[in-house]
Amino acid sequence: MISTRHAPLVLFIIMLALIPTIIHSYLELKIGDNLSTRHISQVLGSYVSKPSQRKPGWGEDTFACYDWFERIYTNQQGKSVRFFVGRSYDHKKLYHHPELALSYGKDLRMVGEIQYSEQPTVAVKLLANETKPVIAAYALLYDKQFVGNAITHQIMSSIMQLITPRKPMTLFYVEEENASAKTIFSETDAALILERAIKDFLNNDLKND
Repeated sequence: MISTRHAPLVLFIIMLALIPTIIHSYLELKIGDNLSTRHISQVLGSYVSKPSQRKPGWGEDTFACYDWFERIYTNQQGKSVRFFVGRSYDHKKLYHHPELALSYGKDLRMVGEIQYSEQPTVAVKLLANETKPVIAAYALLYDKQFVGNAITHQIMSSIMQLITPRKPMTLFYVEEENASAKTIFSETDAALILERAIKDFLNNDLKND
């Protein structure tokens, strides 16, 4: 005969295990917000943009993005910056070496990290090619905070997401050719586009607070 003495405890453990299954597999609960890539202007300062040549389903196929675009911003002097922004509930697809897809074949390596002293503080990862004049940078936003350490974020958010609906992460990525890795990033065209695009993106959220 099977003892029923521990039945309540076993039932409690089973119920706990069912919570994430119900939330994510059956109900597929997600938390929305007031943020959207469409709030980023097609004109940033003196830079006017046009869509890149990505296919309509590329962002979804590559990063599982439900909201994204890629544009080429160009000023009157002919300087151009490629800018990608995408939002996804699959965080790892965004933070795990986005340069492999967004700067394919350009052999970019991580060369540092900087932070903008703003509220919230923007953590920016810097990439460059050691032998060719091309640089890139990206920032990750989650729950209105910029992510410094993606691995730590993944561990902490995974624990919370066991019992709460999923929240989206946003990737901001810029690439500029004909720019040396030795150039101070804040003085580049890429930095200008990244900063203004992020402000556009967050300003809509501030309006709705």
